[in-house]
Amino acid sequence: MSQSDLFSWSMERDPVLRSTIVSVLILDTDPDWDRLVETIDRGTRLVPRLRHRLVAAPFGLAPPRWTLDQGFDLSWHLRRVALPEPGTMSAVLEFARTEAMTAFDPARALWRSTLLSGLSGGRCALLMTVHHSLTDGIGGIQIAAALLDFDRAGTDRGHPPEPRHDHDGALRDIVAWNWAVGSDLLRGGIRATPDTAWRVLVHPARAVRDSAALATSVVRLAKPITATLSPVMIERSLGRRLAVLDAPVDQMRSAARAVGCTMNDAFLTAVVIGLRRYHERHGAKVDQLRLTMPISLRTADDRLGGNRITLARFALPVDIAETEDLMRAVDAAVGGWRREPAIPLSGAVAAAFNRLPVGAVTKMLKHVDFVASNVPGSPVPLYVAGARIDRMYAFGPTIGTAVNVTLISHAGTCYVAINADTAAIPDLATLTECLAAGFATVLRLGGERAPQAAAEATGEASRSTP
Repeated sequence: MSQSDLFSWSMERDPVLRSTIVSVLILDTDPDWDRLVETIDRGTRLVPRLRHRLVAAPFGLAPPRWTLDQGFDLSWHLRRVALPEPGTMSAVLEFARTEAMTAFDPARALWRSTLLSGLSGGRCALLMTVHHSLTDGIGGIQIAAALLDFDRAGTDRGHPPEPRHDHDGALRDIVAWNWAVGSDLLRGGIRATPDTAWRVLVHPARAVRDSAALATSVVRLAKPITATLSPVMIERSLGRRLAVLDAPVDQMRSAARAVGCTMNDAFLTAVVIGLRRYHERHGAKVDQLRLTMPISLRTADDRLGGNRITLARFALPVDIAETEDLMRAVDAAVGGWRREPAIPLSGAVAAAFNRLPVGAVTKMLKHVDFVASNVPGSPVPLYVAGARIDRMYAFGPTIGTAVNVTLISHAGTCYVAINADTAAIPDLATLTECLAAGFATVLRLGGERAPQAAAEATGEASRSTP
């Protein structure tokens, strides 16, 4: 496991920090079952980790190693279930929340998929439940792009070979992993030393300032958090409730452009406004809320799957009344963190966290207020086994916070998934209404269609599970 993957796996020693991702695809019709089985099977060949299980290294001398599950049984991981009548979206979300709260069997590959038939209107739902150590959000979209089709007929993409078993022994694996870590650090030091020495000789004052800035940045990235900023969303538990919202991509982009910001800034601003309204509903005033935001480090050369992100934890302003000013303040805060010198060192920071007592890490994460993630999806319709994907939601883990709000853009619509801790947010319907109002406020910056989009956001899809 990489250090980032290990961090996702290790923090689950506290079940409240369980790192399960549940993706829900709403399909316009039942897919062809045999084609679906073939598609999923092909995915396990393209991404061998989907056929691997974790085996602990002796004495903890290295992270757990991914090894091929010799008893891998696709029929155990891929299931189909009929929804109870009348087959509502609420029933789908109820099934999905149970998936989000269910731990994985560590003796098997860390994923499962379920086809829910009988959704009203002749539709169905396809759920994919994966552990975060298998992939991050963008990695998941890349895996989907390698499997999904652009029309109902589909495309023959060949049949990749089955993954091969790694016969290296545990001792050899421990030596290889520690050698790789040490040699990477050594190579990095060798590469950096001439440049550093040159800067010290030519610009000694600048070299000192750069070193101090890097050290300060590392402290900011890894510093402990000892207090929750929200006076309302405080408690934590194993309970989860799910809800969804929809908003048009074009209006979100127009709103962002009107202020000179990005769509991610517009998304975060909508969430912040919604959380502000939620606190007002509870008679509380809040100036700032602390966010965990995944920052992607993925490059074109990275393999499918795995985690190539770092988790930045920082406060966002909440008490700025004018929407445009709030979005600019959000943009400044996010932009500052994306430019932090320590971001490329996130693997080293994760390695440090992996060596801390689990209690220290969990206390730190439980004082963050919310998680928000924006994952770019496909701009055009996609199909799976002959069925068109009409909606796509990804419920990310709360990892100790009160709520995770994840946006995926797909075929012209922003699909917003809300995963809330029931102890922190016992009234998810109220939070969903407040978030819908937050999106409506932002969308009004994008033109005349914004009020209509706000009405759509408060429809059936926005209701939480009962």
